[in-house]
Amino acid sequence: MNIVIIIAAVLISFAIGVPVGMAYRKKIAESKIGGAEKEAKRILETAQKEAENLKKEEIIKAKEEIMSSRKELDQEIKERRGEVQKQEARLIQKEENLDRRSENFEKKEQELEKQFQDLEKEKEKLQELYDQQMVELQKIASLSKEEAKQMLLSEMDKELVAEKAALIREKEQKAKDEATKNAKEILSYAVQKCAADHSQETTVSIVSLPNDDMKGRIIGREGRNIKAIETLTGVDLIIDDTPEAVVLSGFDPLRREVAKITLEKLIDDGRIHPAKIEEMVEKAKEEVENTIKEEGERAVLETGVIGLHPDLVKLIGKLKYRTSYGQNVLNHSIEVSNLARIMAEELGLDAKRARRAGLLHDIGKALDHDMEGTHVEIGVEVLKKYKENPLVINAVEAHHGDVEPLSLEAVLVQAADAISASRPGARRETLEAYIKRLQNLEEIADSFDGVEKSFAIQAGREVRIIVKPDKISDDKMTILARDVAKKVENEMDYPGQIKVNIIRETRVVDYAK
Repeated sequence: MNIVIIIAAVLISFAIGVPVGMAYRKKIAESKIGGAEKEAKRILETAQKEAENLKKEEIIKAKEEIMSSRKELDQEIKERRGEVQKQEARLIQKEENLDRRSENFEKKEQELEKQFQDLEKEKEKLQELYDQQMVELQKIASLSKEEAKQMLLSEMDKELVAEKAALIREKEQKAKDEATKNAKEILSYAVQKCAADHSQETTVSIVSLPNDDMKGRIIGREGRNIKAIETLTGVDLIIDDTPEAVVLSGFDPLRREVAKITLEKLIDDGRIHPAKIEEMVEKAKEEVENTIKEEGERAVLETGVIGLHPDLVKLIGKLKYRTSYGQNVLNHSIEVSNLARIMAEELGLDAKRARRAGLLHDIGKALDHDMEGTHVEIGVEVLKKYKENPLVINAVEAHHGDVEPLSLEAVLVQAADAISASRPGARRETLEAYIKRLQNLEEIADSFDGVEKSFAIQAGREVRIIVKPDKISDDKMTILARDVAKKVENEMDYPGQIKVNIIRETRVVDYAK
């Protein structure tokens, strides 16, 4: 019974509580919805206010940017207007300058026209004077113009006949000289059998470089490499704008050779620094010493001289690096030795002594850079030191006539030395005389009035003369050629004949504007 009551009470409570709870929840929900709507409305209003503020700010910024752009544009327009005004001013000034120049040109043109008219008048006056002078000359000479011309041509013809006769005689003499010349050439071939190669005496050597960048490496930092090379070899290095080349300068040929070999070895090795330079200098000195020894032995073997002291052989080898008047002294000594031997054999004298003295006659030149005295005095002193044969020493001392020769072999050494030194092409005096002859030829041509420039060409067989066209006319060119030829014949000695070639050139230049 109680349970039923309880269940009934529960059911009744449940029936009453459910509608009441639902009504309460509805009320709460409605309250929340209203609050949410108010909040949404508030947020919307706030957003609208912020949007309005942002809009106003953006409008203000846009206005400011527009104002700034307008100011910049106004400034740029102002500057461009100023530039345009400056350009207009410059153009106006140029127009004024052009107007002034045009006026000056017109004035100059008028002046030139006036000068031209004056020159025409002067020309007419000169022509009148010329005609009057011709008339006067004809009266004085009692000859007409044609008669005077005929007389001049007759005289010229006589002179040409004389020149033809001289030319014929010259050709006949030349034919006779040719026979003598051919005979001399045949004889000279015998002497030239002993001819050796010769090199010019010089005080510089040139070392080729693989590229110009190597110059900086040779100089080194703060010049330490080049200073080390110059100090160790005693040779000056000249590094200039010459492409891919270094010049070694020094009076001692041995030092130049050591420096050249050192530099070539350093370039091949690629490592250039003071320690390496010192090492390469020592190697170069050893190489030069070996070359000197080999050359001395070669000379001794080639000439057949035996029994020489090793030091003398070494001194003979040093002559490879010595020249005299452009002639290599070692080759010259070998040549003298062979010539002296040939002549001694022909005369039945002591050929061994002759070739020995011939090989040793210039040995003093191997030491004349290091010792005082002439090469003859030094050579005699060296040969006495090594107990050489007194007759050989006398031949060396007498080969320049310092003392009297004591043997016929000494006389043969003198003759062989003279033959080797004086044969064509052996020494540089022949070249200097040849150059002097070319200079004299040009000086003779330049001495005539109206000559602008002259050039001796074809080894002195032709002189080409450029004349001034305003001073030398076409007719005067013929007379000038004859005068130059006559003066060359009278003042110079030369083989064969010299062609006198005169060139007259007139140029006219104008410009299209």
